[in-house]
Parts: sequence; C-alpha cells; structure tokens
Amino acid sequence: MICLFNHHFRRQILVQVLCDLLLIIAAFLGNYLLYVSEQFATVPATHGLLLVASLMLINTASGLYRPTSPSFNQSWARAALALLFALPMSYIVFSLLPGKQSSLDEMRWVTMVCVAAIIAHRGYAAHIDRKRNATRSRILIFGSGASAQLVARTISAADPRVLIVGYVPGPNETHNIDEGMTLRSVGSLKDKATELKVDEIVVALAERRGGSMPLRDLLDCKTAGVQVSDLATYFEKMLGQIRIDQLHAGWLVFGNGFAQGTARLAVKRVFDVLSSCILLALAAPLMLIAAMAIKLEGKGPVFYLQQRVGQHGGLFAVLKFRSMRAGAEKDGVPQWAAVNDSRITRVGALIRRIRLDEFPQLFNVLRGEMSLVGPRPERPYFVEQLTREIPFYAVRHSVKPGVTGWAQVRYQYGATVQDALEKLQYDLYYVKNHSLFLDIVVLFETISVVLSGKGAR
Repeated sequence: MICLFNHHFRRQILVQVLCDLLLIIAAFLGNYLLYVSEQFATVPATHGLLLVASLMLINTASGLYRPTSPSFNQSWARAALALLFALPMSYIVFSLLPGKQSSLDEMRWVTMVCVAAIIAHRGYAAHIDRKRNATRSRILIFGSGASAQLVARTISAADPRVLIVGYVPGPNETHNIDEGMTLRSVGSLKDKATELKVDEIVVALAERRGGSMPLRDLLDCKTAGVQVSDLATYFEKMLGQIRIDQLHAGWLVFGNGFAQGTARLAVKRVFDVLSSCILLALAAPLMLIAAMAIKLEGKGPVFYLQQRVGQHGGLFAVLKFRSMRAGAEKDGVPQWAAVNDSRITRVGALIRRIRLDEFPQLFNVLRGEMSLVGPRPERPYFVEQLTREIPFYAVRHSVKPGVTGWAQVRYQYGATVQDALEKLQYDLYYVKNHSLFLDIVVLFETISVVLSGKGAR
C-alpha cells in the first residue's frame, strides 16, 4: 500500500496509472513525429495535454482503476464505456489542430486507433491481474479467533491479490481457523516471518491483556522491515473505513488525522465554490429539462425543501428536485427510501438514477451550508435515532455534509440502521483523512457511480 495525503492506494493502481500515462504520451508523441512537417511545427502542447488528461479522467471514471479484480464481462464493459467517451474526445481534440485536412484526417484516425488500443489493453490487464500471483501481498495474521476470521473474510472479499500465509494463535484464544493454516510452534516470530517472506503482520487478537501481546517479537519484526498493523489501522488502509467493532476512543484521540486547520478549510471552501459554479453552468440545460418534466408530470412543486442536520448539529433546509409524489409522508413519520419505492414518480426515478435530483444542493454549497464532498446530511429524526444506537455517530457532524461523499461512492444507498452503521465507517474515514486530494478522488468515483447507476433508489 502507498499512502498519499493520508489516503492509501494499492501499489498496483499507481503502476497501472503510470503505465497508461506513459503509453498515452508515447502514442501522442509518436503520432506527432510521424506526421510532423512545417504545417504542424507550431502545434501547441495543450492539445496533447488535453488528450492525456481527458483519457486519464475517462479511464478513472469508467472504473478501469478500481482496486477489485473484475470478471471478464465487467472488464470489457468498463473498457467499452471508456471508449464511448474517449474516441469522440480524441476526434474533437485533433479537429482543433491547424493544417491540411488530408493530413489531419490521417493523424486523427491513427490517434483514435492508439487510444482504442490503450483502453483495450487496460481492460485486458484489469481482468488478467486477478490470475497473477507474482505480485500478491503476503499477510501473516497474529490470532486465530473471531477477529482473525473477520480479517480473513475481509481480505478474501476485498482483494484477491492478498495471500494469507498462516495464523499464529495467541495464548488462551479459541481457535476457529483451519488447522492446516495454523502455525503453532513458530519459534521466533521474526524468523518465521522471514521464512514465509511476509510483507505484513496483522494483529487480530481478541484479548490483549495479561501478556497476550508479544510486543518484543512484533518490534523485532518491524525493525526487520515487516509492517505490523492492528485491526483498526489495517481496515482503515485496506478498505478505506474505520470499523466500529474494532474501534476504541483512544485510537481516535491519539492517532493522526482530523485536520481542521484554517488553511484546509479555506482551500476546501474555494474548491467548493469554484466547482459548484462550473457544475451548475454545465448542468443548467439538464436541470431546466428536469424542472419542466417534473412540472408536466403532475401537481406539486418542482423543488422541495427538507430540514437536515449540518455541521456541529446545526439545522438547514436542503434543496432538491422533487422526486416523490406530493404528500408522500402524510402521516408525518419519516421513512427510509426503499428499492422500488412506490412514492417515487416516473420522472423522479429517472433523475434519481442519474443523480440529477441532487444538483440543486449545489446552491446549498454556495451558501456555505454544505460542501461538495462530505457525509450525507440526514434528517433530524434519523440523526436522533442513529446517535442513540450507533457509537461515534456524532463525529460525522464535525465537518460539513456533502452533495457526494466517500460513503456514498463506497456503499449502497442506506435504508436501515445497519446500513447507516456501515456508511458511518466510511464517513469516519473521510472525517479523519479528508483532504483536497481525497475530495478529487471522491468526485472521480462519483462519476463512475453515476455512469453505472449503482445504488440509485
């Protein structure tokens, strides 16, 4: 794992991005040199930079750099989606070049072939990576009880590139792990880790008191270059979440993160205002069409205001396009949104699917009540209930709520208390590690979620 601005990436993702970046630059330069002449001698570098930036954005938004290893069909579906946007973009970029039309046509078509080949390579590489074991990270789990089982399930579901080489049982621990994977007489933990070529030791002991934690052995491993992580830290960097069931207040208090300095807040505010203005300008035609469709479909207002809980528990009125029929909650009791919710109108279902109903919240961002990226603002009724039932729930209100957020792009739409708990674990990660870089990552993933329609209700 590589840590960049407190956000962890798998090394393979960085390698993939750099590889594609070099291929795109090489293709552009090769094409330029192939057709270079006096008429192209003054071609501005901005054309190449625009093409490179656009293709990297399209690949990212299409999910070609997602950490999970997709199936064959998923890989090529993502590649096809990327091609749908990349080929027209390549055509447009090279249509802006000066020169004779015949030469421009040749240069344009060669570039489009190169772009298609690069995207096809990325789709193939994303699929074939799941079959490669050479780059697998080797993990040794210290523990063999319920916590060790939790780590094993998480690893197998989250990243097939991680290989568990064995379990070292702690003293007085109930063993629930396959005996064939249990290393009972390990001798020196450092020697065993070296023998098994371990990259990381994850401490997953259910009980740490009474000498259960061999601190000296773990320190020897760390000084030998083997990374040592506790469960909370491992889940944070592995899944981008802070697990409530493995969390204690001391870990939050004495750990790093939760940067709320003046500089960070100022940068976030400038980013919010500029981004919101750009998005509103780009989305204005679609928003106008949505407003007209809502008005034509039936009675009721185009927009609706609903009270939500904001930063530090303050209340504000969130603005959204109305996607439910008028009077959907006549009894006055708030309800979770559900799959195939009968309260949603036909137009509402469409604008929810492409997240267009959320765009009026950009006016809340301009007013300073929300941020572009942050935890989802909830209604006071649900906040009161969830604060009683879920530990640390109030921590998410230490930052402004967002139009989109880390939890929204990493987890499905929440409709139960259990869903709220799962999403809180991602919200805590965001609150602890938020930065401009993470905000940009969330925006890229939001584009991918919108294109795929994942989680819409």
